[in-house]
Amino acid sequence: MEIYQDIAGLVAQSTACGLIEKRDQVYAQNQVLRLLKLETFPETIQQATKDSIPNLLEKLVAYAIKHHVITDVFDDKEILSANIMNCFVARPSVVEERFYKAYQNSARAATTYFYNLSKNSNYIQMNRIRKNIAFKSETTYGDMDITINLSKPEKDPEQIKREREMKNADMTYPTCLLCAENEGYTGRTGHPARANHRIIKLDLNSENWFLQYSPYLYYNEHCIVLSEMHRNMKIDRQTFANLLAFVRKFPHYFLGSNADLPIVGGSILTHDHYQGGHYEFAMTNASKRFSFSLPGFDEVEMAVLKWPLSVIRLHSKDTDKLVGAADTILQAWKNYSDPDADILAFTGDTPHNTITPIARKRADQFELDLVLRNNRTTEEHPLGIFHPHSDVHHIKKENIGLIEVMGLAVLPARLQSELTEIRKFLLGDAADVAAYHQAWAEDIKRRHKDICAENAAAILKKELGSKFARVLEDAGVFKQTVSGLQAFRRFLDAI
Repeated sequence: MEIYQDIAGLVAQSTACGLIEKRDQVYAQNQVLRLLKLETFPETIQQATKDSIPNLLEKLVAYAIKHHVITDVFDDKEILSANIMNCFVARPSVVEERFYKAYQNSARAATTYFYNLSKNSNYIQMNRIRKNIAFKSETTYGDMDITINLSKPEKDPEQIKREREMKNADMTYPTCLLCAENEGYTGRTGHPARANHRIIKLDLNSENWFLQYSPYLYYNEHCIVLSEMHRNMKIDRQTFANLLAFVRKFPHYFLGSNADLPIVGGSILTHDHYQGGHYEFAMTNASKRFSFSLPGFDEVEMAVLKWPLSVIRLHSKDTDKLVGAADTILQAWKNYSDPDADILAFTGDTPHNTITPIARKRADQFELDLVLRNNRTTEEHPLGIFHPHSDVHHIKKENIGLIEVMGLAVLPARLQSELTEIRKFLLGDAADVAAYHQAWAEDIKRRHKDICAENAAAILKKELGSKFARVLEDAGVFKQTVSGLQAFRRFLDAI
């Protein structure tokens, strides 16, 4: 009887959160029975299981494994889970209609509806996201967000074996993980289940784009805006216009783009997309280093920010002037070299300079933050001159993308256990500190003579934030020093 109680619980929870109406309950129940290869349902259920939708799904998947409906392999479990929830999610046209009906009340009402649907349908993996370790750490640049990413599930050996066998298979649909064709896709080995996935069509400057949420949120209402066309990422004048068009439609959200070059770009450069959400990062509230102006753009306020990366903030009511100013800076930067600052625009025909842009609206003013990036490598810095240097790789070695640029560290899961050992070391207990952390741990202990059980965790969090600030400083093309700011002014003069 327990499986029927769990199904009844899932139907009840899906009704309570508005995924389905009471009229849909028998239909949805029968669709779940089909997926679990059950042919009957009791006339009466003593009590439906009271639990969250993600927990109930886990119970149904566990039943399916136990009764050989599926094998105990990651992708099989993901596909079944998504297919079950698809029984409770309306068709895309209905979801879109409800979104735009809510939009008539307010942009926030529309995104709240869609965000809640994406969570309740388990497309946003809330149970896994809750596993992440997240906190704020005070730095000289403001309170940085630190996340140790524990939400990504580990793959079992059979899953890894299947993916290896599928590696050479000619499977090109959907073309990539961001393509609109993922909406409702069942999934397969090596390609995630998306049966419960829904997207909202948007018009940005007379071109089709789609809004969705990230299944693994790193901050509140972490959304993705993806092009209908499968095309490479590109930062140009149209990018600035699109970002501002979006925040005009959704003024409570910011929207930004990863850079369009390897090393300084994001993890997916083959599909044009942006990321945004309803959240204020430390960079949002960064103070000004100094103001400047450009001829022909009197309507635009311009400033360089006090931030570890090199950021120009543009501020105006006139979005056309903002786009023009941003494009003027982009074109100048793409061709700018300053050997004294290690900046070369090209190596042969290979470009190195680009921008990570972020748009937002504050009251009746629009903002564009332009983060100057350069991806040149040398023998001394084979991963990038303006990339985390080797002495901080024990904390962060991966690319610095849009999310990190704004002040949110996405750190590897290994740090969970490694920081526990460092804490033991700081307290004088027996500890197994990783060799690459040893010098850092000794330095912390030397500088904090008063460390004890009560303050060790807080000290370690602050030190981690300081280390992340150093990571971002490495990625800054103009350093936050006297000579670095002088070099920044040389670039502005060159424009």
